[in-house]
Amino acid sequence: MPRYIWLLVIGTTINVTGASFLWPLNTIYMHNELGKTLAFAGFILALNQGAAIIGNLVGGVLFDKFSAYKTVLIGTGTAFVSAVTLSFYHSIVPYSILLVIIGFSAGMTWPVMFAMAGSVWPDGGRRSFNAIYVARNLGVALGASIAGYVASLSFNYVFISNATLFGMFFLFTLITFRNMDIVRNNRVHTSVFEQSEKIKDKSAFIALLILCSGLLVSWIAYSQWQSTIASYTQDIGISLDKYSLLWALNGFLIVVGQPLIAWITKVITSEKVQIYVGTTIFLVSYVVAMFADVFAFFAVAMVILTIGEMLVWPAVPTLANDLAPPGREGFYQGFVNSVGSAGRMIGPFLGGLIVDLYNIEALFFVLLLLLLVPYVTTRIYDKGTLEREASE
Repeated sequence: MPRYIWLLVIGTTINVTGASFLWPLNTIYMHNELGKTLAFAGFILALNQGAAIIGNLVGGVLFDKFSAYKTVLIGTGTAFVSAVTLSFYHSIVPYSILLVIIGFSAGMTWPVMFAMAGSVWPDGGRRSFNAIYVARNLGVALGASIAGYVASLSFNYVFISNATLFGMFFLFTLITFRNMDIVRNNRVHTSVFEQSEKIKDKSAFIALLILCSGLLVSWIAYSQWQSTIASYTQDIGISLDKYSLLWALNGFLIVVGQPLIAWITKVITSEKVQIYVGTTIFLVSYVVAMFADVFAFFAVAMVILTIGEMLVWPAVPTLANDLAPPGREGFYQGFVNSVGSAGRMIGPFLGGLIVDLYNIEALFFVLLLLLLVPYVTTRIYDKGTLEREASE
C-alpha cells in the first residue's frame, strides 16, 4: 500500500481506539451511573448519531470545496476539546451536550478519510476502503477490550483515555497529513470539460440513492446487536463481560480474517456480487441468533455476521467512489457514512418498538424480511447508468 494509505490506517486506528473507550459504555454510564432511563439514554444516542449524519455531510462537502487536511483538523480538534471538557464535566447536562458535539465533529472526519483513501490510491479499488475499514475495527477491538477493565476502575479513567487518544490523533493529523491536499489534487486532476459533463449527469446520484437504501436496511439490522440483542442477552443470563467479548471477537476477526477475505475477493471480483454474498451471510447469522440461548451460539452468530460485514461494508464506499463525478468524492463518501449513521439511529428505536409491542422472535422475522431489500437495491442501483452508457 502507498505511504499515505498507511498514514490513514494508523490515524484511523488511533482515533477509533479512543472513541471505543466511550461508545460501548454510553448507555451503561447514563443508566447505571447517572440514574437515567434507558429511553432517555437512547434519545441522547439518537441525537449523537443525528449529529454524526450532519457532520458526515458537512465533512464531505468541505473535502470537495475546501481542504481535506483542514477539514480533518477542524473535526479532530473539536472532538479533542470536547473530550477534554468531558473528562472534567460529565454530569448529565454537559455529558449530553458534549456527546452530540463529539458525534458531529467525529462525523466530519470519516468521509474525508474514505475519500482520501480513494484519491491517493485510485488503482487500489476495494483495497483502499478495506484498509480504512480494517483499521476502524482494529480500533474497536482494542478500545472495547480495554474499556471494560478501565471502567471497572473508574469511569473518570474512561473519559481521560478517550481525551488522550483524541489528542494523539489530532497531533498525528497535524504532523503527517499536511501534504495530503497536494497529493489528492495531483491524483484527481481531470479536464474542466470532463468534470462539468459528469457533474451534470444525475444518474450517478440516483444510483447512489438506490444503493444506499439497501445499506440503510443492513445497518438497521446490524445495529440490533448493539441494542435489542444486547438487552436480550442480559435477559437470558449472559453476563455483560461476555457480551463485550462478542465485540472484541468481531474486531479481531476482521483483522485476522483479511487473508480469507483477500481470497474471496479474488474469486468474487464484483462488488455487487460481494454485497449479495455478504447479505446472504447476514441472513444466516440472524437465523443462528434467533435460536441462540447460550453464549456459544451468539459467538457463532457473531463470527458469521463478521464475515458478512467484511464483504458488504467496504464494497459500498468502493462503488460510491466509482460513481462519484470528479470533485464530488467527498460528498459521495459523506452520504454513504450518513446513511450508516441513520441506520444506527433508526435501528435501536425500531427494534425496541417491535420488541415492546411483540417479542424478540417477531423482531428476528422482521429483520430477515428487511434483509431481502439489499438484493433488490443492489440489482437495480446502476441500471440507469448502464442504460445511459449503452445508448452513447
